[in-house]
Amino acid sequence: MARYIDPKTNETFPIDDPIWRAPSGGPLMLTELPGITRGQIDTSVRSIWRYRAAFPFEVKEPITMGEGCTPLVTKTFGGASCSFKLEWFAPTGSFKDRGTSVMLSMLKAQGISSVLEDSSGNGGCSVAGYGAAGGLSTCICVPESTSPSKIAQVRAYGAEVVLVSGPREATEAAAIEKSAEIFYASHNWHPFFLQGTKTLGYEIWEDFNFSLPDNIVIPGGAGSNVLGCYIAFKELMAAGEIKKMPRLFLSQPAHCAPVHASFQAGAEECVETDFAPTVAEGTAIKRPIRMKQILAALRESNGGTVAIPEEEIIETSLALARTGLYTEPTSAHAAAAFTRLVEAGTIKADEQTVVILTGTGIKTTPFYEAQMASE
Repeated sequence: MARYIDPKTNETFPIDDPIWRAPSGGPLMLTELPGITRGQIDTSVRSIWRYRAAFPFEVKEPITMGEGCTPLVTKTFGGASCSFKLEWFAPTGSFKDRGTSVMLSMLKAQGISSVLEDSSGNGGCSVAGYGAAGGLSTCICVPESTSPSKIAQVRAYGAEVVLVSGPREATEAAAIEKSAEIFYASHNWHPFFLQGTKTLGYEIWEDFNFSLPDNIVIPGGAGSNVLGCYIAFKELMAAGEIKKMPRLFLSQPAHCAPVHASFQAGAEECVETDFAPTVAEGTAIKRPIRMKQILAALRESNGGTVAIPEEEIIETSLALARTGLYTEPTSAHAAAAFTRLVEAGTIKADEQTVVILTGTGIKTTPFYEAQMASE
């Protein structure tokens, strides 16, 4: 049976206890799971819960709104072909619904009825939405600089909103302080969230008729999609379904690219780097708490990182829209990274590559209004 594990000490804890952090103060992971075979997919279910046999314990009544089973659209972009995975086709409009559905379902099964989250937008929207769907009361701490449309979405679900001044990390600190009063169901901290994001890896495997592409390019801040895919592919290898994993590439805005800086430095932990405001606000995480695990996943897959300047993020957002893909700047930089990787010869034009687009441009309407006004 799976257990929580502290990656720093290798100490394990029973999985039926509702905890979100190790006694050492660091984030928890789960011990390795055996994975599933294609025959264990519940094809009668059209959501991430078709992969429920891969989860650490059974949830009889999951909180689900049909998340997952997102479109895979093949296009020529930047002179090369790739398949865009449109993760904004989700009930609250972003990829985070995969992780939230599993996390809140498992916490509710553990007896949790009220939850706290901190977010720059999409994570808060997701926890508020799924909390409403599951009958949980929710409190969401958000930076004061968060997009008004995202704050409105959180409030529409009936969640309490706490606006926090200062940088993004101040919001996390405020939530951790408040966790003494209400359970901290953080998409960055709680290991159950990664059990939801790993369904992205399983789904890509199923999308490709139980094989895998050569490369996957993922926009990232805290790295939950990188880690989710990595966990899924490790499990598929353990189950004997695949022999090797795709190369995983992480893209970040150059104004906030700590994973890129650490990877390029050959480090195993976070290195010091400069930060500045970015239009890709959802990936502006200065110190990802699972940095060591992210770097290891990228290296084990023989992948890498790319940092994209602001102007290029803006140009790519508009270029994607001109192909019909209206995406948040937060994830548009993954498409820019794909182009750069092809131009550098790191990704070959004849290879199969999936580019993950995580959030809809509808949530960043002011950004697009400003761009259209300047044309």
